[in-house]
Amino acid sequence: MESFSLILAIVVVTALAFDFTNGFHDTANAMATTISTGALKPKIAVAMSAALNLVGAFLSVEVANTISKGLVDENGIRPEVIFAALVGAILWNLVTWLVGLPSSSSHALMGGLIGATVASAGFGAVHGDVLVTKVLLPAVAAPVVAGLAALLSTRLSYTLSKNAEDEATRKGYRAGQIASAGLVSLAHGTNDAQKTMGIITLALIAGGSIAPGSNPPTWVILSAGLAIALGTYIGGWRIIRTMGTGLTDLQPQQGFAAQTSAATAILASSHLGFSLSTTHVVSGSVMGAGLGRKGGTVRWSTATRMIVAWVLTLPAAALVGALAESVTDLGDWGTAAVAVFLVAASATIWKLSRREVVDSSNVLGTEAGEPAGVVTTAIAAVTPPPAGQVTDGLTATIPAPAPAAPATDPAATV
Repeated sequence: MESFSLILAIVVVTALAFDFTNGFHDTANAMATTISTGALKPKIAVAMSAALNLVGAFLSVEVANTISKGLVDENGIRPEVIFAALVGAILWNLVTWLVGLPSSSSHALMGGLIGATVASAGFGAVHGDVLVTKVLLPAVAAPVVAGLAALLSTRLSYTLSKNAEDEATRKGYRAGQIASAGLVSLAHGTNDAQKTMGIITLALIAGGSIAPGSNPPTWVILSAGLAIALGTYIGGWRIIRTMGTGLTDLQPQQGFAAQTSAATAILASSHLGFSLSTTHVVSGSVMGAGLGRKGGTVRWSTATRMIVAWVLTLPAAALVGALAESVTDLGDWGTAAVAVFLVAASATIWKLSRREVVDSSNVLGTEAGEPAGVVTTAIAAVTPPPAGQVTDGLTATIPAPAPAAPATDPAATV
């Protein structure tokens, strides 16, 4: 095994901690719609997703290579820089998890890496062409493409099943949802687990443990896969609630269409080496599926909050990463101070989350939906009162129905 310094060991442990947060932050991507439509029970869903995330981690290293070889210049990057990048990514993941917003763990990681690299080596150490072509453009295009595909798939699903028996259709699509959810989990492992592999590989190169240009060692692939699988099994119930019931109300046909579209987009991007945000893809496909059903709606206030979080993710993580790098640059005591701050901030966020616990027992609670809007409230206010009731000093003009006359016995008239 490669030779390790203390700082390199700290970086590896912190990277695996980030991978863990990535797992529970992104569980909703694979299983929120499956849980919300009743296709799988919550705990079974997250266990299945965890196992397939682990399998997916071994299928490809293209995305890992994009992180370790393409995004920033390997030369001159110190392990402390990568540690600072991970601090920015972890804190953003935890803050957005606390408020139940499905933001991008991928962009948090890359934002932290970019900010820490710029603080350490300047803007010239960031490969702008890779950032644009393999990060920013996919971030914009992926949710749009996945959303349109899900919208069309949803309409096609309803068209094909319009003459079928409702109960049989629901059972069939729920079975399809389980398969497509498994595919999303597998795809998530091929994309998101590799980002941690890439960051650990970059740290090993920066620490002189492996040669520049190396692929991730086997132990890195295994440990990253296990970390994201464990995080997935824990279940990010707050984000599952938002994605499953807070964004739109889904039927099995819509859930199947959303997950199939998302899995296709994620697997294609992994093959091409695009460091895609699975959160963006799945959110786009869920919104597309919501609009694809006749009478379906999207809760745009929730969607707007999500999009704002997407836009802020990369710069916010970059800012924290840059600040953390500035402190670690002061020496060993600076690195220790950043580590203490990370642990204290994480503990504080966890303690705040205990004020309102969300778990498998209440993940589908009504809290996820939006409050009644102005129109709904107005309609309820003008509902006609029962006949004869006095309202605002006026008596309703519709009389109450008279009681029916008793039936007459013909025999009594004889």
